[in-house]
Amino acid sequence: MKNYRRSDPRFSLCGLNCGLCPIHHMEDGCPGCGGGEGHQPCAVIRCSQQHSGVEYCFLCEEYPCQRLQDSLEFDSFLTHQHMLRDLDRAQKMGMETYLEELGEKTAILEKLLAGYNDGRRKSFFCLAVNLLELSDCQEVWEEISSQTTGAQSPKERAALAVRLFRERADERGVELKLHKKPKK
Repeated sequence: MKNYRRSDPRFSLCGLNCGLCPIHHMEDGCPGCGGGEGHQPCAVIRCSQQHSGVEYCFLCEEYPCQRLQDSLEFDSFLTHQHMLRDLDRAQKMGMETYLEELGEKTAILEKLLAGYNDGRRKSFFCLAVNLLELSDCQEVWEEISSQTTGAQSPKERAALAVRLFRERADERGVELKLHKKPKK
């Protein structure tokens, strides 16, 4: 949408954590919702513009609307599973605190992508960091760091990180899988 800008494109108006998206971390990746040229047309942005230009859906008097409820069932390349939860958290914590936490998660993700991605793990790491709580991500990162040696190959480092994230997700009852819409 032309001329649509956000003060911080890491967190979208509908509750997606764009800063944890695999496409956001590509060289010429998506600038995020309202981050500039290159983002796709969006029905939620149009809806916001029809509702006084609210910056986040939780600021709308119709929140949570059916449009958001319907978008939770299936994921795209980015998980939609916690959109409402994250909007509610941002509303309760305040945007500054929420964005600080998102920044910490993004920093962990960037370390994983720089040192533990064997070329096939970007989406997994984005999903894990998105769906697990910040404290879990921090603890898993500490475990990964303490168990990594210079002698490990990129594939071995990736396998270690994936194993530790899966173990933590299993402990928390979190399924590290995108819920894709079935093909017709």
